[in-house]
Formats: sequence, C-alpha cells, structure tokens
Amino acid sequence: MRFVVLLLACAVALPAAAQPYPSKPIRLVVPFAPGGSSSIVARVVSAEMSKDLGAQFVIDNKPGGGGNVAMLEVARADPDGYTLIIGHIGTLAVNPFIFSKLPFDVNKDFVAVSLLTKVPNIFVVNANVPAKDLAEFVALARAKPGQLNYGSAGNGSAGHLAFEYLKLVAQVDVTHVPYKGTGPQLTDLLAGRTDASSAGTPPLLPHIKAGKLRAIAVGTPQRIPVLPDVGTVAEQGFPGFETSQWYGIIAPAKTPEAVVKRLSEEAAKAVKAPLVLERFAADSALPVGSTPAEFAAFIREEQARWGEVIRKAGIKVE
Repeated sequence: MRFVVLLLACAVALPAAAQPYPSKPIRLVVPFAPGGSSSIVARVVSAEMSKDLGAQFVIDNKPGGGGNVAMLEVARADPDGYTLIIGHIGTLAVNPFIFSKLPFDVNKDFVAVSLLTKVPNIFVVNANVPAKDLAEFVALARAKPGQLNYGSAGNGSAGHLAFEYLKLVAQVDVTHVPYKGTGPQLTDLLAGRTDASSAGTPPLLPHIKAGKLRAIAVGTPQRIPVLPDVGTVAEQGFPGFETSQWYGIIAPAKTPEAVVKRLSEEAAKAVKAPLVLERFAADSALPVGSTPAEFAAFIREEQARWGEVIRKAGIKVE
C-alpha cells in the first residue's frame, strides 16, 4: 500500500518538477509612472527577451515613494522568476542613504540579474551664462561663491545628486533650487531664472540644439555621439567622475540561480538586438547587458559613490 501511495505521489510531483522555465507570463514591475525612461527600457528590452524565452512579459507600473512602494512588493513576492523589477540608480544606490528607514534591504532582499543600459547625465547652463565649458563654469562659480544656482527635479533626484557630486569634486558653491519635476525646473532654466542643471539627454537635447541651453559637460566616461564636441567631466579636469542614470533587472532574493542565469543571458542578447539599439540611440542610452555578478559589483560601486555624496551634501528625505 505504501508503495502505491509513493508511486502516486511521484506521478503528481514529477510533471511540476520537470516543467521548464518560463511556462507562464513574467511580470516586470516598473517602480515609476508610465512614460518615463524606465518604462521605455522595460518595454523595449522585455519585448526582445520574450522572443527566445517564449513567454510574454507583463509590464506593471507601480509608482510611489520614490520607487519604494514597488520595491517592497517585489521583495515580498515569490522568488520563482515570475516577478521581476526594474532596478534603478535611485532605488538601489540612492534611496538606501537618503531615507532614514526602508522596510526592505536592497542588498539582502534582491538578487541582481543584468544591468541593461546607462543614460548619460549632461550638465547645461542657460544661454546667458558666460561659460562655454566646464572649466569656465567652475571658474565663474569660484569667483561668485553662492551666487550661481542650479535647478533639479527635486530633492534626491538624479540631477540633484549629479550636481552635488560635481560641486564636491570641483569645490564650488552653487545653490540648489529644487522643483517638482523636470518640466518645471526646465521652464525656469530656459527663462533664465536659474543658471544651470543636470539631467538625462532626452529632455535637454532639443533645447541644446535650439541654442537655448549650452551643454558644458557629459557625465559618462566617454563622450556621447549626439554631443561629440562636448567634453566629459573626467577629461575636463576631474578624473574618475562618472554619473549616469542606469536601469537593470533584479529579482526577489532566493530566486533559483538557473533562472537568474537564463534571464541574464537573454537580457544581454536583447540589449544588443538591432531594434533595441535603435531605440536606445534615440535617447543616447548605452547598452550594457551584464552578468549577475557584474551587475551586483556595479551596484556596490554606485552605492559607495552616492553614499559618500549624500553624506557629504547632507541630503535627506523623510
């Protein structure tokens, strides 16, 4: 009798154990509102990944709390490879330092899958500022400590942190003016009510081409194709400087290693696909496609970089 029961148990268990991954749609959470860079990256890359994986991706935008609402939900999800989230510089390298307390640990409750892309941050001034490049802007700021200002999309935003990082390495005093979003801060920058800003290429490039803003530096280690004549911060006197917005895939901790490896391999192929490269190029986004170990190491490097910037600049969000 026991032998029959054992056979029946095996007959029930074996099909489930042998079921290949993936065998159903994969939910990819985006921790921000629809329409932003994170949503674009998620949709473009997941559509390409689904071709070889043979499973559909369902994009689920869950904004709130600077990305923390979605991060908490995914941290608590089943670690089976069917719930993933777009990891971002803000959620993985900034929030752990600017929020006094988080209900999850980004390093313990998640596993890195693959770094997908980096979007360059660029530094700009309005057309009335008499600085043609970063060296001239730094000289101007040193001659007028505290008199120049820069706008950002808000306290703790990527632009805020990028400019504070520049202030630290260049040893200049430039006043921060926070806004509620990139749009409002750009309005005042274009009108000349603020002097400078840092943001990703998509919102700034049209105004640079129109001559209303002047790009003085790019934050990536290499120059970018859409602004070939604009030097990097590093080559303009500050070696090792790097700031970019980046996006990758992470999963709940304890997701099976084989599943993480499969997802990572498919992500690395997807970011090099012609359609993805074409879409990335429109925003000057740089494809990466890393292994889980490489992405985990990158996250640690970014946490060290931004943790120091946040501590020295005294940035806090309650």
